Amino acid sequence: MNICPPLDLLQTWVTVVELESVSKAAVQLRVSQAAVSQHVRSLEEVIGVALLDRSFRPARPTPAGMRLYQDAGLLIEHASQLISNARNVMRAKGTTVKIGCVDSFAATIGPQLVKGLSNSSLKITLWTGITPVLDEQMNNRMLDVAITTEGSTKRAGISRQKLLTESYFAVFPKDFPLQPVENLIQLSHRLQFIRYSARSVIGAQVQAYLDGLGVEIERNFEFDATDPLLSLVAAGLGWAITTPLCLWQSRHHLENVTVIPLSRIRSLGKPCPPLERSFYMLWRKEELQKIPSYVKEIVSEVAARQLTKEIASTLGLDADSIFTFD
Repeated sequence: MNICPPLDLLQTWVTVVELESVSKAAVQLRVSQAAVSQHVRSLEEVIGVALLDRSFRPARPTPAGMRLYQDAGLLIEHASQLISNARNVMRAKGTTVKIGCVDSFAATIGPQLVKGLSNSSLKITLWTGITPVLDEQMNNRMLDVAITTEGSTKRAGISRQKLLTESYFAVFPKDFPLQPVENLIQLSHRLQFIRYSARSVIGAQVQAYLDGLGVEIERNFEFDATDPLLSLVAAGLGWAITTPLCLWQSRHHLENVTVIPLSRIRSLGKPCPPLERSFYMLWRKEELQKIPSYVKEIVSEVAARQLTKEIASTLGLDADSIFTFD
């Protein structure tokens, strides 16, 4: 079986022939003269023929060496084009780069993310969905990047990086007579609890949280999306546990609700502990060049400098309690 010599040896040989000097080739390649000589000898061993006629001073390429020089030049040029083609894949697919996000992220940070990533060589398509669906789409190569929550599964060949973490809050109808400190059990009797469905990651998180507190609340109202959930709260029909991005996604309801930290609610005589959810970026290793770092920068910029202030001001919350970043 014929073996193609390593490209670095071929490049050395092409340089030696073109400069007609081992020493000059060493200077151009920024290696020692001994290294160039060793490359030539290694190449002769791989091919099995002499490339330099060393009876001359300086040595001259043999006929076989000249033929190798001609063919090697074409091979190196082709290899360079292969690398260039691979690196340009993202530019070529600039019209089809697909990013999938959970709904609350897409509706709040998504527009600024698309704006920040879009340029003359890169166009973004934004898809939305729940975490299990986005995970599967990522696995099936329907997405180039996915931004999901805790439920994301770790798969071979897919990188996973945390973008930000947000705290959960309790949300009530605007005119609901809140006590300075509410008791969770009594609260559940005074006002219906409206929850996210168990098939969503946020619904599963809230249920696990209540289970950890040892509290059972009837499952009368369940929704996959925030808007119908908040519409019932705003109408005075119940209370819910949700997050800042979910609230901001449906901010047209905010004038009719009151948002408080979970610590203002007690369970078993103690303040309810904090509850958080994190967003993760998934992408395939070695495929997206600098795009993942751009995504992280844009998300941090939008959430930290824009959304934190707007949400804190609108809801009367401590800005430091809304988001944390790695």
